Parts: sequence; C-alpha cells; structure tokens
Amino acid sequence: MATKPSLAAFTEQLEIEQMEQLGNRVVTKSLLYHLADGEQTTEVGFSTRGQQVLMGEDPRLPKMPDKPTLMDFFKLRFAPAQQHLLQSANLAQKNGLSEKEVLACLLHDIAVAGFIRSDHGYWGAQLIEPYVDEEVSWSVRVHQALRFFPDESVGYEYPQAYINMFGADYELEPYIVDEYERAKDHKWYMTARMICVNDLYSFDPDLIVEIDQFEDIIGRHFKQPAEGLGNDNSPASHMWRTLRRPASAL
Repeated sequence: MATKPSLAAFTEQLEIEQMEQLGNRVVTKSLLYHLADGEQTTEVGFSTRGQQVLMGEDPRLPKMPDKPTLMDFFKLRFAPAQQHLLQSANLAQKNGLSEKEVLACLLHDIAVAGFIRSDHGYWGAQLIEPYVDEEVSWSVRVHQALRFFPDESVGYEYPQAYINMFGADYELEPYIVDEYERAKDHKWYMTARMICVNDLYSFDPDLIVEIDQFEDIIGRHFKQPAEGLGNDNSPASHMWRTLRRPASAL
C-alpha cells in the first residue's frame, strides 16, 4: 500500500505544480488557500461547470478537534511555514525578550503561514486581535511597515533579502510610509521593532523548534475561547474557520 504523503510534501508538490501553471507569476495566497484548486473529493455540496466541489472538512488535511486551539492550528495547519515563526520566537526567547514580545514574534507572520501574504501584518493582527493584548496585535500589524526602515539604536538594517527580492530601486507604498511615521513615536514602537530584530529571513534547516516550547506563554497570553477558534462568534471567527477548511467552496 502506498504511503500517504505528509502535509509538507503535499503542499510543496502543489506549489511546484501551481508555479508551472502560472509561469512567472508569483503565488500570493497561502498554499492552504490554493487547496481549493487541487483535486476534488467525493464530499460535495454542489456542482459547477461539470465538476464536483468540496464542502466541509478536507480529507487531504489532518483532522482537527471539534474545539481547536492555537496549538492545534500550529500543529495541523501551519506546517511547513511554521518553522519561520517558531525560530523567530525561539530567537526572541534566547535574547531575553518578555513573554508578550515572544508571543508577538511567534504570531507576527501567522497570516503568511496559513492565510495570505499581501498586507499580512494587517490580516494577522485582525486574526489574533480578539485573543491577545492590544500591544501584541498592534505590533503584529505595524511590523509590516517597520521592517522596511532601519533603526541603528537596536542594530536593525534594511534587509539584504528585500534588495534581492524587490530590487535596490524599490519604492515603498505611501501607506507603508504613513504607517511608519505613525508608529515610530508610539508607546509600543519597540515591541513591534523587536519583531523585526528577531525576524529570521532564512531559517536554519537543522534546527527544529516545536510549538510545545511556547505552550505556557500561549496559555498565559492568548485567550483561547472555550468553544474553540472559529466557533466563538468573534470578529475573527470566520478567518479561523477558513484556516480550518480552506478548500470549502462556499
């Protein structure tokens, strides 16, 4: 009997196939989101253009508990992109940052890991806002702008990775500049800046950090709803439901 491929292997192959189909276009939505374009299953809700489409749980993905926690999403939905988050939080912990700052580092790219790349700071902040201290969600939102601006006081330079990706002549969008101007004198500026300082633009493939390392921090600083993320009728519940069932047609 053939061995079922891991989620990491499945998403990697899916990305390769999509990039071949799209040519030189860049995939901007998460791999989980693009599962809706993959092979469909027999669990269906309706038919479109002669093809059956998926509704509800996706049997290609690991089954989630009825009342999923943040830990469950890390373990069952964010692989393989979660290592970037875990290693950033691990570095923040090694650098002696506060638990709130470590949590901000752990969650700073949560939108990229499971949802969407574009304006990921804003999407990520909205995703976690009902469950964390305002300082954490604010910092996750504005780190998107701060990462483009050096800060010599903490040894943060404009990332070489951005020059490689966007070009040396890349000009920032006005809204990014405006966000930075508002943030640089804010009382929580340094929390957001610490996300940038501990943000790893490439991770060590030989270092595997587990989400269990941060279980106590999550327990103290993430307000896990008793009903489970996605079931609690918060302003972000629909986003967690999308992360749970990314291929649902409606």
